[in-house]
Amino acid sequence: MLNNAETAKYVSELLLEINERLSESIGRVQDTCAPEDFLNYRRRVGTLVYSVFEEILVPIYIKHPELKPPELEI
Repeated sequence: MLNNAETAKYVSELLLEINERLSESIGRVQDTCAPEDFLNYRRRVGTLVYSVFEEILVPIYIKHPELKPPELEI
């Protein structure tokens, strides 16, 4: 996955930022939506964040371990 290290770094940073923003959005939804909407949204965002991590970021970090943030375990 992504042999070019510069592109891999760009994609990694971008997707980590997107995942962080998605995770932050859960709090906003919790504060402003009905409980059933919140639970549905949280589940869907969790699925999306997990998929991005497993399907894109993990393969990048396997190919380019130097890009893996130290706090992430794979």
